[in-house]
Amino acid sequence: MADRRDGEQAPPTESTIRGGDWYQRELVDEKYTRVEFLDVDLSESVTRNAVFTECAFRNVSFNQSSHTNTAFLNCTFTACQFFEAEFTACKLTGSMFDRCTYSLLKATGGDWSFTGFPGADLRGTSFSDLRMREVDFTFTRCAKASFRDVDLSGAWLSKADFSDADLRGSDISSLDPLVTIISRAIVDQHQAIVLATSLGVRVLPA
Repeated sequence: MADRRDGEQAPPTESTIRGGDWYQRELVDEKYTRVEFLDVDLSESVTRNAVFTECAFRNVSFNQSSHTNTAFLNCTFTACQFFEAEFTACKLTGSMFDRCTYSLLKATGGDWSFTGFPGADLRGTSFSDLRMREVDFTFTRCAKASFRDVDLSGAWLSKADFSDADLRGSDISSLDPLVTIISRAIVDQHQAIVLATSLGVRVLPA
């Protein structure tokens, strides 16, 4: 189990849904608090305006699922699958991800601040127009991922790999190019100045 921020323990659950076949299920305006979802198939499911508070998802399939205006607040995801999952205007603040797979995951809008992805393989994923303040990306593999117009202020980026990633429009003020891999990453002019400044050089007109 990957450690949460500052060693904080995952919230305890109070009930369990085990082995449920929720394939293509629609969850609209539903609310779950401190529920453990164990070995549940949520493939191709759709959630809208649902709220999951301090829930635990263990070996749950979110493959090709779609989530809109849904909140996963301080949840824990362990060994879950997110192949082609889409999150639109969702809130995942404080949630923790451990040993999950994320192939072609796409997130647009919303707030993913204080989430934890330590050591995750996010290669090829796409995040745009959302907040990821103080996200834990330590040792995370983000090669060829897209982070367009993402607020990464205060993010933990030590030993993360952003090779060939698209970072344009994002706040990368907490990125230290001496401890984060950014070879061939795509940045805009403002970001180039931020990176140069972090290396201690001055950018002056020719």
